[in-house]
Amino acid sequence: MSEPLKTPVMRHSPSTGKGSPDVWGIYEPDTGSIQYICADPATRQAALIDVVWNFDHKNYRLSTESMDQVLDIVRDEGLSVVWVLDTHPHADHVMASAHLKERTGAPNAIGALVPEIARIWAELYNLPDAFDPVRDFDHLFQEGEIFRIGELEAKVMLSPGHTLGSITYVCGDAAFVHDTLMQPDAGTSRSDFPGGKTTELWDSIQSILALPGNTRLYTGHDYGTQERKEPMWEATVDEHKANNIHVKDGIKREDYIERRQKRDATLALPNRILAALQINLRGGRLPPAENDGNHYLKLPVNRFE
Repeated sequence: MSEPLKTPVMRHSPSTGKGSPDVWGIYEPDTGSIQYICADPATRQAALIDVVWNFDHKNYRLSTESMDQVLDIVRDEGLSVVWVLDTHPHADHVMASAHLKERTGAPNAIGALVPEIARIWAELYNLPDAFDPVRDFDHLFQEGEIFRIGELEAKVMLSPGHTLGSITYVCGDAAFVHDTLMQPDAGTSRSDFPGGKTTELWDSIQSILALPGNTRLYTGHDYGTQERKEPMWEATVDEHKANNIHVKDGIKREDYIERRQKRDATLALPNRILAALQINLRGGRLPPAENDGNHYLKLPVNRFE
């Protein structure tokens, strides 16, 4: 892996005019995750999207350098956080939602179908009473719901496939499309986790690509390619339709589904998934401390091929 993919990278994508947000993307190298700040240029109110609580999966230690970096940008840019948002319960990183809610005072939110995801994983962990997204998130967004970031209007799109309850946030000419699309030279995201479906991922991507052609699409991850060693996370709808190697214009639904499923069958579970989901389905909170004052995670054995 080249050096740029090993280091944090921050880029600012400025507002393009009335109704368009300022967007900061902050690349987190350990998981290839992109964290976002979406801000109204007029009021300086902002939403934080998919921010990472760093988790060292080798030593099982958590640290806050990524969320600290995001909050440093908030401070330096004179922004006021009004929402802490996640697009889905992440499998490859631990969400910073609960910490950011505490540090900013802003409500945290995720999609309305996350309780269904929680039920799947409660069975896999044999933790029937562990997860309660209604308790751990201030708001569960419905499909088509409208909310505001300052003077900007934001809309929620249900975008299942990677998970059954993933959502996209569309704010003006910016859409935060999480684990659906990758960059055009990398294609799309996987759809083989419990509750995921390749057919639904295709349909979700087609809905995203039906947005206006100049819509800036911000992806959830980037791992580079053999040819490209610099992390990237922004491309327009038109650029994806012209160049995305999995879903560009002319590619048939059945061909995509076959290709995606064949690729997914070769992929191992992400390093952090079994730890991350136990925390993320609690809104970014650790399980309650036990009688020794420490927190413990439960790992299922022989539940996955």
